Amino acid sequence: MAKHRSLQTTSLCWALVLVVGLILSGISIAAEIPKPTGDPSVLPPDSRLIPVFTEGFFLEGPAVAPDGCVYFSDITFSFASGMQAGHIWKHDPKTGKTTIFRSPSGMSNGIKFDAKGDMVVAEGADFGGRRITRTDMKTGKSYIVAGLYDGRPFNGPNDIAIDEQGRLYFSDPRYLGHEAVDQPIMGVYRIDTDNSVHLIIADAGKPNGVAVSPDQKTLYVVCNNNGTTAQHRLPQGMVPMKGAMALFAYDLAPDGTAKFREKLVDYYPQDGPDGMTCDKEGNLYVAVRDETRPGFYVYSPQGKELAYIPTPDLPTNVAWGRGAEIKTLYCSVGKVLYKIKMGKDGYQLPMK
Repeated sequence: MAKHRSLQTTSLCWALVLVVGLILSGISIAAEIPKPTGDPSVLPPDSRLIPVFTEGFFLEGPAVAPDGCVYFSDITFSFASGMQAGHIWKHDPKTGKTTIFRSPSGMSNGIKFDAKGDMVVAEGADFGGRRITRTDMKTGKSYIVAGLYDGRPFNGPNDIAIDEQGRLYFSDPRYLGHEAVDQPIMGVYRIDTDNSVHLIIADAGKPNGVAVSPDQKTLYVVCNNNGTTAQHRLPQGMVPMKGAMALFAYDLAPDGTAKFREKLVDYYPQDGPDGMTCDKEGNLYVAVRDETRPGFYVYSPQGKELAYIPTPDLPTNVAWGRGAEIKTLYCSVGKVLYKIKMGKDGYQLPMK
C-alpha cells in the first residue's frame, strides 16, 4: 500500500510539472535548432544561439546591468519544484560564471535597470511579493516602489519598461498562484517618479510583455490570454477558452498616458508573445511562444517581420548587452539562457 501511494505521489508530481508547462505552453520542442533567417543587416548570416547557462527551472526577464553582468529570473513554480521560492541569477560574461544573486526572489519575473543603474523587479504571485521593487546596487538594499493599487494587492506583476523620464510601466496579469485576484482588471500601470501609481491601460486583454520605443512615442504591449488565472488548479481535462494573442501598439503621450493605436501582429489561434525589447532604430525583438514556430521574431515598428531566430523550446524574454556587447541579445528559453550576435545596436536607457 505504501509503495502504491508512493507511485501515486510520483505520478502526481510529474502531472503537475506537465501542467505547469501547459500553463505557458511550455512544451519542450525536442529538435535541433534550425538556422536563423532574415535581413542580414538585422541578423548576420553566421549568427547562432549560444548557451550561456543551462541549469534553470523556468528562466525569465534577463537584464544587463551597467557593468555588463546579466541578471535573470528563475520562476520555480512552488507546487512543482519542491517549494523552491524563486531565484535571481547573475552571469558574469568576463568569467563565464553564473551565481545566485538573490533567493528567495519574491518570484521575480521581469527585471530592468534604471538610469541610475539600480535594479527594478516585477514580483509575481505563487508565494511571491506581487509588487514592484527597486534594489540599490551599491548598498544591496531593496525598496518597495509599489505594492498596492486602490488599497489592494496587484494580481501578479509580470514585465517592466522604463521611459527616459524615469517613469515605470508594468503589466499585471495572473497566470498562476493560490492568492486571490484582487484587481478588477488585468491592466498596465505607470509609476511616476513620486511613486504614485496610475492604471493607464485596461483594454489590452491579459497584458504580458511591455516596451517603450526609443523615440518615447510608443508603448508596446503583448496580450497573451490563456483564458485562466490558474490553469494548474482546474479540474483534470478541463481546457479553458483562449483569448486574444497579439502585439499591440499604444500612442504614448508626454504625460505618460497611453491610447490604443493598432494591433501590429495577431498570433491567434497560436499562443502569442511574452517579453520583448527594441534596438536603437526602433525594431522590435519579440519572444514568441507559438508551438508551430517558436522563437525570437524581429519586427519593424510597423509589424513587418525582418528576421526569425528559431528556439528549441518556447522562449520567454530578451535583453541587450552593453558596451562591447551592444549587439548581443541575451535570450531566456525554458531552462536555458542563450546569447546571439545581431546586426543592430540595442537600445538601452541612457544612464544618468
